[in-house]
Amino acid sequence: MKITLDTLQNPVLTKAELSEGLYASIGLSKRESKEIVEAVFDLMSESLVANDDVKVSGFGNFMVRGKAERPGRNPRTGEATLIAARRVVTFHASPKLKEQLL
Repeated sequence: MKITLDTLQNPVLTKAELSEGLYASIGLSKRESKEIVEAVFDLMSESLVANDDVKVSGFGNFMVRGKAERPGRNPRTGEATLIAARRVVTFHASPKLKEQLL
């Protein structure tokens, strides 16, 4: 499946456009294409919530990391505040993707 910026209606690739691409390139029904895309994203979300990494060969890795509590400030008032500890998702591009971006 080859989706280019020319084929997108806006420069953001959406789940709907991914399922449309599956429909066009593989010939699955639109409903099946949508279900596959939703299932992939559901699996990725479940893995990340369970603190597991998601590795997509040739694309990159999604990882959950913990950020410690830290001091901060309210930009409007300048008042000092404490930013709570939290978990965030990070993405590291694969060497193949980095090479394509050059």
